[in-house]
Amino acid sequence: MASAKILGGSKKAKLDAAAFDAPFNEALVHETVRAELNARRQGTHATKTRGNVRGGGAKPWRQKGTGRARAGSSRSPIWTGGGTIFGPSPRHYTFKVNRKERRAALRSALSVHAARDSIAVFDPKPFDAPSTKRAAALIADSGLSLPLLVVLADDQERAALSFRNMVRVSVLSASMVGIADLIGARSVVCSQEALDALTARAKGERADEDEGRSPGQRRPDEADANQDAGPDAPRRSPV
Repeated sequence: MASAKILGGSKKAKLDAAAFDAPFNEALVHETVRAELNARRQGTHATKTRGNVRGGGAKPWRQKGTGRARAGSSRSPIWTGGGTIFGPSPRHYTFKVNRKERRAALRSALSVHAARDSIAVFDPKPFDAPSTKRAAALIADSGLSLPLLVVLADDQERAALSFRNMVRVSVLSASMVGIADLIGARSVVCSQEALDALTARAKGERADEDEGRSPGQRRPDEADANQDAGPDAPRRSPV
């Protein structure tokens, strides 16, 4: 069974084989990482076509008799100051990766760190106040390679403040960790609560039916708050 060393002690934490002993699926991990990185793009790039550039409404000169090439607008793409042809326009780059594929990719990424012995667990309780000095000493004594990813639970803010100011160290909550973050880090350090959350995500035990749900859309098991209301009763929002 795979295990992770506990920083500051000699014991090791046991890792769930279902999440940390999976075969590495390179194609699936690549697809998931590409989807995550594409989703981070804003896609706000834009250029002005000849119809968007100001001016150019009048014909520069008459059609015939000048000896020059005919022109209908001074904002033609071949003119200086004209519009841009085939330029980028605002768009999104996201594409869907199925939920089971995302979970399989997460298991692959976690299993790589478990096989390389590059994942460790630490206790965030000593960080009763933010202390970058204590965090740096903990990482230095661990012997883990950088770049380092620190995964914490949402309520472990003091520990997050201790690590976030360090060079080549990223701090994320367990719910925000992506495949690209795990693959891009040479080492992973997490609290026991964050480790349990990652394991639950990888095994599909997390209640993630809300992923991809639009605002106001109910799950099948959610009761309609208005189904028993009379015709004159005020309607309640399902959100």
